[in-house]
Amino acid sequence: MNKKLARRILALALSVMTLWAAVVTASSETLDAAVTAMKESTTLPRQLLRWELGDFFSDSPLSPITMLTLHQSPLLMAQRTGIAALRAQAAKETESDTTPPAVPEETPPAPAATPVSTDPLTDGLQFLDNGVPSQTVHPTSESGYTVVNGVYIKNTSSHELDAASLSAMDFSARPGTEGPQVLIIHSHGSEAYSMPPGEEYVPTGDYRTDDDRCNVLRVGDEVAAVLSSHGLSVLHDRTLHDVPNYNDSYSNSLAAIENYVANYPSLVFILDIHRDAIADADGNQYKLVSEEEPRAAQVSLVMGNAFDGWQDNLKLAVAVQNHICENYPTLMRPITVRGYRYNQHMTPGSMLVEIGAAGNSMDESLLAARIFANGLAETILAK
Repeated sequence: MNKKLARRILALALSVMTLWAAVVTASSETLDAAVTAMKESTTLPRQLLRWELGDFFSDSPLSPITMLTLHQSPLLMAQRTGIAALRAQAAKETESDTTPPAVPEETPPAPAATPVSTDPLTDGLQFLDNGVPSQTVHPTSESGYTVVNGVYIKNTSSHELDAASLSAMDFSARPGTEGPQVLIIHSHGSEAYSMPPGEEYVPTGDYRTDDDRCNVLRVGDEVAAVLSSHGLSVLHDRTLHDVPNYNDSYSNSLAAIENYVANYPSLVFILDIHRDAIADADGNQYKLVSEEEPRAAQVSLVMGNAFDGWQDNLKLAVAVQNHICENYPTLMRPITVRGYRYNQHMTPGSMLVEIGAAGNSMDESLLAARIFANGLAETILAK
């Protein structure tokens, strides 16, 4: 073969390859795309066969044998597009079968929504279960009680109660306009409640503690805050008068009351705040709760009558309880009248207030404290 013929063959081969490259990369917009198209393109013989069949610019994935077979049958040739689509779908499914499924990213759980209280009485309270069984003290018969305007009174003293006089509810205690008006004190300040799991306290006796997060001092704080919100001037004595000697509690608290009254003669209302204790024969505690929802600790007013003028104090207690029961019929237990003083001889607005019992939780007792304090403020400020 002479050199001239060889150059012609080489030129023809180069022309064919150039034309092939131009066809393969015709739809490529970048150099990288063109190189990729050439790598992934079918072989030159396959392209030549397509040209022979008149298929110059097809991107069909069919093999040369398949294309040649299709071109031998007009019927098959008419379905060429559908056959190509089925082949492409089969190839795609095969690829997906061999590709390991993507592992979804773990989505952290959304934080639990914190309930937003719209009632100021329950704001900040959770009412967690403390596991103590409950009961509600709510008499349905007047037997054994003196009933005044729907208020039940249990009289255990030797003094007769004048229901007609009490029904007038014309109590004499009125808040002044200058100086402190209310004193909150705790003769038994270490009296504690039954806290839910995780909120336990270090006891200093049976259901007693000097931890003021869990005893009646905390309840006194709540009463003071509510009364203050009504514009009353409040002093809160947070001394544990039952420590170290429980038997000296009332004498200790009386000395404190006398000192407060001497320094603040404007004091009219003195609230000695306690909690009760209700247990069965085996010593198991019960909580006392109202029937209204949310269920608050029940409240009991204990009034003494071993001094002159006790009727004024009792009239105030009846008026306060009557007012509270208008909206919370079962919050208040019957008033108890006993033949003692309970330091109530100091002012005509003195009351011993038992908020809940040893079995109640703190939140139940705080709700009761708020309701009672609102009722007290509304009653004495309405005069």
